[in-house]
Amino acid sequence: MIIAVASGKGGTGKTTVSVALTEALSARLLDADVEEPNAHLFLRPKIEEETPVYRMVPKVDESLCSFCGECKKICRFNAITVFPGTVLVFPELCHGCYGCLEVCPEKCITEAQVPLGKILAGKAKEIFLAYGELKVGEAMASPLIKELKKRYLDPQGLNIIDCPPGTACPVLTAVHGVDFCLLVTEPTPFGLHDLKQAVCAFETMGIPMGVVINRAREPYGPLHEFLKEKKIPVLLEIPEERAIAEAYAQGKTLLQAKPEMKKDFENLYTQITEALT
Repeated sequence: MIIAVASGKGGTGKTTVSVALTEALSARLLDADVEEPNAHLFLRPKIEEETPVYRMVPKVDESLCSFCGECKKICRFNAITVFPGTVLVFPELCHGCYGCLEVCPEKCITEAQVPLGKILAGKAKEIFLAYGELKVGEAMASPLIKELKKRYLDPQGLNIIDCPPGTACPVLTAVHGVDFCLLVTEPTPFGLHDLKQAVCAFETMGIPMGVVINRAREPYGPLHEFLKEKKIPVLLEIPEERAIAEAYAQGKTLLQAKPEMKKDFENLYTQITEALT
């Protein structure tokens, strides 16, 4: 099973929930927030593997090129353009779809590779963690997330994916193919606004969803009304407590701060399995 932990905005507690769920269930954790991975700061794994990852960009041999412009026509992202006598490639815009290589009648375009980032993996006691680190200045997070999932998802085990925040391409890449999406929100107008965006995005993908309310205090009416309207269950509420915030600031996990909540996360998983049956 694959459970994605996502949210419409940063700072809602995705990593807090992901790490706690992983600890409670002894699951495999993939931190797909490759621009700012932080699960390793709490689990402190012993890194056993470190793999560089590259992405494809086209390389044009102009001595063979007829400058027909077919490569330019197929590229939706304007990563390659053709002028009389020359071809310009913009690696920052290339999505690595190989379309230009396929349509080139002269076969003058070949594959070049540029560094994308790296993937690190290791264990913290019985917990396996893998995470990506995007190269500074690199804009394409999705290929690194795809490679992370390809390498380290366990088809026979329980996998938790800590997703990037928001609803852009990296998030959709992380969530694609999962069995269940756990949305973490907070009882505020901003939290509800961004939750609505996430729900809209994941509804189009047909993924079952449930919600964890972090920093829960008195009930926030508009949030519960929205979830009732969408028929999305609240599976867990994590209280707003100073002790939890202090533990987070010290690099401690939620279950280290409140061990009694392990049963809550076990019950959360039970609710997910029941929702999928």
